[in-house]
Amino acid sequence: MIADALPKVAGKLTCNAPLAPLVWFKAGGAADWLFEPKDLADLQHFVRDIDPSMPVMALGLGSNMIVRDGGVPGVVVRLGKPFAKAQPVDGVTLDCGGGASGILVSSTARDNGVAGLEFLRSIPGTVGGFVRMNGGAYGGEVRDILVDCDVLLRSGELVTLDAADLDYSYRHSELPEGAIVVSARFRGREGKPADIQSEMDRISAAREESQPLRSKTGGSTFRNPEGQKAWQLVDAAGCRGIKIGGAQVSEKHTNFLINTGNATSADIEGLGEEVRRRVRDTSGVELEWEIQRVGVYAGAPRDGVGVYAGAPRDGVGVYAGAPQDAVGVYAGAPQEQVGRK
Repeated sequence: MIADALPKVAGKLTCNAPLAPLVWFKAGGAADWLFEPKDLADLQHFVRDIDPSMPVMALGLGSNMIVRDGGVPGVVVRLGKPFAKAQPVDGVTLDCGGGASGILVSSTARDNGVAGLEFLRSIPGTVGGFVRMNGGAYGGEVRDILVDCDVLLRSGELVTLDAADLDYSYRHSELPEGAIVVSARFRGREGKPADIQSEMDRISAAREESQPLRSKTGGSTFRNPEGQKAWQLVDAAGCRGIKIGGAQVSEKHTNFLINTGNATSADIEGLGEEVRRRVRDTSGVELEWEIQRVGVYAGAPRDGVGVYAGAPRDGVGVYAGAPQDAVGVYAGAPQEQVGRK
């Protein structure tokens, strides 16, 4: 789609924007369009006025995401500084923008004597991402602290959803497809800043000791099955340190995949699938991806708005009868060849 066909914006709109620099794995293709809105009004106007068939996806810090090598069809929305806020509402509640990081939210809570949000210090993402995924770690989850959130629907309508409306489960919510979390309210409890800082320090030290934080990684790769730990299943399947191309299962924490330097996204995803296969063969457990995989495989044909050539449309970027195996990718889409080591 040419720029003249898109709504005028006050923020920044970039065509064929590389996404690898914006995600933690430092791999993957480009977005058809990358939109960085000036403010909420700019974002709402843009989403409301673009072609309804144009896919829209929000991008935070890119910490728990594989962007496939063929890129992301449609528009990727990145909430920058105008959405990176966190401020107290009362003695135990914070109002936070969708682009605010977990570190910013937890630090603001500490400064205002709000306990119970310390675990957000360990989530390498933004409010928009961890509200959508019910992010959690070290005994806390977003559903424990979320009051409500303001969400921009794909239609351009701005709605406020209570925590109950999201129907949270483990690392999952029922947030509508294409919706963007632009702000959220979190409620904790009264606490002493020194005690809150001590808990944040404990969490930081635990992460440093157990996770490959200095590597190009995507965070926790697989969801923990009921009553089990994904890393233990991966380790028991003999996957510690195995490689495909430039991708490797971390020696330090086996539920982390790392880019050793020159991995493609096909290497990383292919390694994840090999791990899933080995775990299934050894334990009978089907590991589920926690990392979000977006975009299309290299070589997948698309038309001007990122839709597969000739694919029948069924409304907002979904095709009648097309089975999905991940976000925006359809079963049978051509994949790059991935060798095993």
